[in-house]
Amino acid sequence: MNEVKAKVEKICLDAKKASSEIATLDSAIKDQVLMEVIKLLKKNAEKIIKANQKDVKLAKEHGLDAARIDRLTLDEKRVAALASAVKEITKLADPVGKILYDTKRESGIHVQRVTTPIGVMLAIFESRPNVTSDIAALSLKSGNAVILRCGSDCINSAKAIADVYREALDRFSLDKDAVILVTETAREYVTELLKMENHIDVVIPRGGKSLIKAVMDHTKIPVFRHLDGNCHTYIHEKADFEKARKILMNAKMRRVGICGATESLLIDKKIAKKILPLLVDDLRAADCEIRGDEQSVEIDSRIKKAEEKDFYTEFLDKIISVKIVRDIDDAIKQIAIYGSSHTESIVTEDKKSAQHFLAKVNSAIVMHNASTQFADGGEFGLGAEVGIATGKLHARGPVGLEQLVTYKYIVEADCALRS
Repeated sequence: MNEVKAKVEKICLDAKKASSEIATLDSAIKDQVLMEVIKLLKKNAEKIIKANQKDVKLAKEHGLDAARIDRLTLDEKRVAALASAVKEITKLADPVGKILYDTKRESGIHVQRVTTPIGVMLAIFESRPNVTSDIAALSLKSGNAVILRCGSDCINSAKAIADVYREALDRFSLDKDAVILVTETAREYVTELLKMENHIDVVIPRGGKSLIKAVMDHTKIPVFRHLDGNCHTYIHEKADFEKARKILMNAKMRRVGICGATESLLIDKKIAKKILPLLVDDLRAADCEIRGDEQSVEIDSRIKKAEEKDFYTEFLDKIISVKIVRDIDDAIKQIAIYGSSHTESIVTEDKKSAQHFLAKVNSAIVMHNASTQFADGGEFGLGAEVGIATGKLHARGPVGLEQLVTYKYIVEADCALRS
């Protein structure tokens, strides 16, 4: 056994041992641990920010783009937001031990289906130090142990945050290996972790399309799939123009580097000549590049001619694609072809058209008259999230507490014998 494999196997065994303890913790104890985490995050805010500044400095030296640096950066406000997210999780009901099915059979058996923790989770993420806290908090609340593997660009930030969780567990004399950060940044460690199907129960990748694909191609462990966020905003022929302008600007420009940012704008042909120049005014004022189809370029010469690949692209930058569509069904078809099943929104004052869109678009999240940047577990009242799942099995949309449990059947009887 080589050195890397031996180290990885020890990490997995330590996490598995800790998972047995945390799986059966009383709900009140879990919440007390998380309340301690909140205190420690606030107490260590300066330390976390200093660690983050090291990461940001190195990121700039390595030429990371502005969107990734934005996701990487922590300041007082964002550290406070970490603590607030943990606080929201403490308010949520414990997902463990819920009875989903309960029946007494004529044979004398009493059958219950009861929620239980998944076990050991592996979270692999890139330049998003906040993910360290979000996933650790959700893991603890749902009774799971978690192995965290971040990218080298946020290792200092992630370690400072993970240490807070380990200290909180230790203060309650609990196994601190319920939260383990893999501090070795060599890729061999990820390769070995993905081979640990006997110890790890689920993989949660957070990052770009290439990361998720690499994970899915190299593991037999179940994956909460989160592909790219090519989110669409469709402006219907019966849209209120002022609402449409406000919604699009928020959906695209509030934070361009998050997966819920609108990347593709669809406009109904009947209103395109009237509304498109107004939208271009707004986007150009915010320094956003616009790449459009032939019809949109004809309407406004400030729009660059798009290539086919632009309509598939999650830009994570101040760039947006634009396409003029014939009608609502053409918009739905466009989303089906080019979308990534993440989040789509229709802007319209016609409720019948809105319901048609919401029913026909088969993405994880569909919206009416709302910014796609609401695609977030916290905004949905789920506390933090481990990601937005774009697959169709088990977990879909924001993956929060309810998605981090599985279930088992408990059967009780008094000498029941099957005939």
